[in-house]
Amino acid sequence: MIEPGDDLVVEHDPIVARLRAAGCVFAEAEAAFIRRHLQDTGDIERAVESRTEGMPLEHAVGVAEFAGLTVAVADGVFVPRLRAEAIASSAAAHRPDARVVVDLGCGCGALAATLASRLPGAEVHAVDIDPASVVVARANGRRFGFTAHHGSWWDALPTALRGRVDLAVGYLPHVPTDRVERIHPDFRAHEPRHTVDGGPTGLDQVRAVAAPMGDWLSPEGVFVTLLSTEQAASVPGRVLSADDEDAVMVLDGAAVGHWGL
Repeated sequence: MIEPGDDLVVEHDPIVARLRAAGCVFAEAEAAFIRRHLQDTGDIERAVESRTEGMPLEHAVGVAEFAGLTVAVADGVFVPRLRAEAIASSAAAHRPDARVVVDLGCGCGALAATLASRLPGAEVHAVDIDPASVVVARANGRRFGFTAHHGSWWDALPTALRGRVDLAVGYLPHVPTDRVERIHPDFRAHEPRHTVDGGPTGLDQVRAVAAPMGDWLSPEGVFVTLLSTEQAASVPGRVLSADDEDAVMVLDGAAVGHWGL
């Protein structure tokens, strides 16, 4: 909490001043984030310089804060969005007994790391089609206790998991193609388009995941994801939580049926 007079201190903070001059709206919070995760003056300088040149804060620092954890990220790898924390919370509460857990389209593996931490008895796997993301996810996996695989959706998983997945999650690309340009330009320049573009309605990748879902989920298995409230109305699943913008949904093989085909 900023007290009266604190603005004078902030004005003389050289990092805040540089970030503010570069157009960073939350310069004070970003400066605190940088100092929280970097101690070496050279590392701090490189991070500040990268941020002022338009690199997302998490890429500049090399970490993201997600659901109480600090996970590694890297330039070119999707930055975990804070709204996706609701997927992990809802999924863990819905299936606290899950023994096999999968994070589809994991990026750096933030969801996998969170579920591995919250469901310590579970075997957790993560999947991404992007090789750079898998490198980062494997580093996070070694730290948090999950295994990352390279490939497309379910096909990347070991065949021994077929029919055994109790809980699958995914913050899937779900931005309609004509709305991708509305994403902040810093992220558009540093994240692959395929990590956000969900096709004309934003549901192309949700359908791709849903189509073979019944083959991979266990009899009581479910898939939990987040969509816009508008999109959720056209998806055959149940809303676990929602606000004015987002809905966390749970889908199962029986409910989805042939919707994903």
